[in-house]
Amino acid sequence: MQRLALFDLDNTLINLDEAFQVWAGEFAKKHDLGGEAVDWLIALDRAGYPHREAFFTKVRDRFTLPESVDDLWSRYRQRMPYLVRCRPEVMDGLSRLRASGWKVAIVTNGTADNQLGKIQRTGLAEAVDAYALSGVDGIRKPDIGLFEVAAKRCGAVLADGGWMIGDHLVADIGGGRAAGLRTIWVDRQTWPNQEHEADHVVTDVLQAMEILHAVR
Repeated sequence: MQRLALFDLDNTLINLDEAFQVWAGEFAKKHDLGGEAVDWLIALDRAGYPHREAFFTKVRDRFTLPESVDDLWSRYRQRMPYLVRCRPEVMDGLSRLRASGWKVAIVTNGTADNQLGKIQRTGLAEAVDAYALSGVDGIRKPDIGLFEVAAKRCGAVLADGGWMIGDHLVADIGGGRAAGLRTIWVDRQTWPNQEHEADHVVTDVLQAMEILHAVR
């Protein structure tokens, strides 16, 4: 099996939940919504509204905000790349993988400005060999097409195998398996009591990197 490692971005290489909490505090303060609004925003996010147009429709209606949904969504996308971070030890882990012969890529769903901004501002653009973004490439995980794009940009083909590492059971683990990849699920306790077919389960991406280093 070739040394190809594809990583999800949000809540895998970077802690989106942490950044979202910071954003929620800023948003509530800016609109004078009070502390309870922060808890409500976080709960709405965790309830499963990853598509931000739907999320901001509910936010606008809840707080009777004058801005349009498009404006709220746009400002979120502009701000989020400045709030996310990639831990130094994760950056070091990616460097170690590449130094030991692995080709490393990011495969992520999301709008081009938001996801590309995160990748560039965190330094991940220089820390990986390639990346494939649904908002740029027009294909969304779990469609295997996005995995194929990432592999090709690494000079690889999915037929020769590899690994997918991510926190989403459908987009990352299901998609990775459909693409013929072995998978490592980063379990962040957002899929309670869900069955899975991942090859390995970890709670931190650093543990996933150690599994890759042990591959022979």
